[in-house]
Amino acid sequence: MNRLGIKQKEFEGFQLQRAIIGPIATNVLFLINTETKEILLVDPAEEASRLIQYIKGQGFSLKGILLTHGHEDHILAAKDLKEAFDCPILAHEAEAALLADPKMNCSLMVGEPFSLIPDRLVREGEEITLAGLSFKVLHTPGHTAGSCCYYFPAYELLISGDTLFHGSYGRTDLPTGNDAQMLASIRRLLTELPEETLVWPGHMDRTYIAFEKRYNPLAELI
Repeated sequence: MNRLGIKQKEFEGFQLQRAIIGPIATNVLFLINTETKEILLVDPAEEASRLIQYIKGQGFSLKGILLTHGHEDHILAAKDLKEAFDCPILAHEAEAALLADPKMNCSLMVGEPFSLIPDRLVREGEEITLAGLSFKVLHTPGHTAGSCCYYFPAYELLISGDTLFHGSYGRTDLPTGNDAQMLASIRRLLTELPEETLVWPGHMDRTYIAFEKRYNPLAELI
């Protein structure tokens, strides 16, 4: 039971695991179908060999890589994982240009130029099932033009990337960032999703929509 009285629920056949990877402590999320051992991986930051070894060691079958956005600290292991497991990389259609440009995706800034072409460009409102797990794409620009969240209604779960953080929100001063869009995206998440929705962001600890409606600094502007 957390401070808002919301009890984290456990769901039969589903599990979420987290690895914290890279110099900016990116949350790399494993969404696991425990009945089939098929998984989805969200935002593979780097350390591809470590991720590959873990997935194989657990006997998992990687069925898709979900990118919440295209910044270098969320994507550097994606190509190696795709090659190792022959699985598609998904990203929002508005993020294609940023992913392809090392300057825009900030990989050039850290001395590791990297570009990526997703296998599947997803759209706002699209409903997808991979690894036996069903989710909906929510386009939430602001941090980048093609930032998106993945909402799993059956598990009361939102993967928010760098849009919504615990008591905070993503920066808007990098390429394609936009203050007005960020406010609109936070407004959408806090007003459209159930309060008991568990939120796993791209950095820091988990949160809940109910907590953010009370304590997020943008909530008072909504």
